Amino acid sequence: MSPRPRADATPTPRSAVALQRELAGRVVREDDFGPIEGLETVAGVDISVRGGQARAAVVRCARSTLEILEVATAVRPLDFPYVPGLLAFREVPAILDAFERLVKPPDLLLVDGHGIAHPRRFGIASHLGVVLDLPAIGCGKSRLVGEHREPGPRRGASTRLLHRGEVIGRVLRTRDGVRPVYVSIGHRVSLATATRLVLSAAPRYRLPEPIRAADRAAGEIA
Repeated sequence: MSPRPRADATPTPRSAVALQRELAGRVVREDDFGPIEGLETVAGVDISVRGGQARAAVVRCARSTLEILEVATAVRPLDFPYVPGLLAFREVPAILDAFERLVKPPDLLLVDGHGIAHPRRFGIASHLGVVLDLPAIGCGKSRLVGEHREPGPRRGASTRLLHRGEVIGRVLRTRDGVRPVYVSIGHRVSLATATRLVLSAAPRYRLPEPIRAADRAAGEIA
């Protein structure tokens, strides 16, 4: 087996593109975690960027109740430029710093961002999933690439997100009449399962509760 990719190295934008193309081949697009009941905890992952620093939060929750079990945060200077499609290289190092501060690792990652719904099929959810070797799901607030029909107006309605003839995600309505989210495979989770898990983690609001909790935690870092 190939060695796990280094996440702490800072590549150039050109080499980052090449690395994404290489690592996209490691993404497992099927369920690879045993019985779904074994996914007892889920971590929401989010980041805020202010003043040249990345403020990352990882919030571990019980998957069945969405109760917050643990919050870990980290602050790290940004050392990679802002390049659309390469944001993971700005954000992942701080997220990994926060992840290392968790007492217990989660069974599943819910990431505010995209997985394979990315020009090179390797967004931040896939990046984290591969680096950490954990099941991961991307849940984006807006579309990065692809085309889709508008899903129906009721909670649970969804349509395919297509790019270059490939299904790269689902456009999912998590609340009646509210803008949908963009669900995609991160790593080791099928699209059907990812869609079901995102919906179950968003019982009241547009975004899944673990991601909302991570967003709050990242925003509160001084």
